[in-house]
Amino acid sequence: MREQLTKSDVKKIEAEIEHRKLVVRKEAIEAVKEARAQGDLSENFEYYAAKREKNQNESRIRYLERMLRTAQVISDGSASDEVGLNNLVELYFEEEDETEQVKLVTSIRGNSLDGRISIESPLGKAILGRKLGERVHVQVNDGYGYEVEIRAIDKSGDDGDAIRGF
Repeated sequence: MREQLTKSDVKKIEAEIEHRKLVVRKEAIEAVKEARAQGDLSENFEYYAAKREKNQNESRIRYLERMLRTAQVISDGSASDEVGLNNLVELYFEEEDETEQVKLVTSIRGNSLDGRISIESPLGKAILGRKLGERVHVQVNDGYGYEVEIRAIDKSGDDGDAIRGF
């Protein structure tokens, strides 16, 4: 599956790749050299730990580069009265009679425990592009769904746009 990334996500990933190549890679190579210089490699824990760190860094670089090659870049813009990426949204869950705030983000930044809901999740798919005051049905699976109402949309996290509904 292709990752959906915003231009901002792409810039952050490119910055991480550059940091890992220019800083972390040099430090890892130096750590391997220092550990190798300590003598017998068969019982040298520092050498194996340094090699493992170096390999993990290289693996992360390859993963991020592959993600960028295959990613679909999407727009994070939306109309002033509809839910878009990086918007803080206040939702009213009718079943539980509770209100909750979530931030709609791309799948790589999603973390439901932190209130960041992916646009790939059932809730994210249901509210993306919907308008303030709308009631939305969220279909979780074949046997279960629930209703939410969009109570407020905060666009301030979206490049400083005006706040709507808060």
